[in-house]
Amino acid sequence: MSGSIRILIAEDHPLMRSGIIAEISAEPELKVIAEAEDGAKALDLFRSHRPDVSLIDLRLPKMNGLQVIEEIRREFPNARIIVLTTAAGDAHVVRAFRAGAAGYLLKHMLRDELIHAIRDVHAGKRCIPAEVARIMAENVLADSMTEREVEVLTRVAEGLSNKEIATCLFISEYTVKAHLKTILLKLGANDRTHAVMIALQRGFLDA
Repeated sequence: MSGSIRILIAEDHPLMRSGIIAEISAEPELKVIAEAEDGAKALDLFRSHRPDVSLIDLRLPKMNGLQVIEEIRREFPNARIIVLTTAAGDAHVVRAFRAGAAGYLLKHMLRDELIHAIRDVHAGKRCIPAEVARIMAENVLADSMTEREVEVLTRVAEGLSNKEIATCLFISEYTVKAHLKTILLKLGANDRTHAVMIALQRGFLDA
């Protein structure tokens, strides 16, 4: 159809992908021109089809959604991308927008927000639904995690002791303890396990 908005979908769950396609296909000016079940294919299809708007899940096999977004935006700076995800953590949202996404939709929002988001992003606007804006606002004053702190907490999540973490990261056990103290304070956590749970929820660690 002439003048239609051409859309790429990258979603690894077939039923979810089919549902998104059905929702879009009900709108006469929207057209799904390509669909991918993994990140590497999504990148290849973008290069081939140059869609007007891309819908990309963050959790994709082969290349995750952030990597796909970063690479697309590096090669095609004007690409218009909407994240579709179940990841509601503020760190996920911030990373997605920093990577170049123009919109961020949680999957339970799709029925109410998807078509509106596609039209807005195609028009050059950003799409930040109220729930996503609230997630970001709730943590805007919270201290972010440094790269080293994320490394330490990742090893904690893997079940390593302080001594093992120190050996793995080539730092002293005292430094590991200092990092953990700061991590607990930043996350408002009671202990190591609680810190890992909070970090997973907010998106500092990947499940």
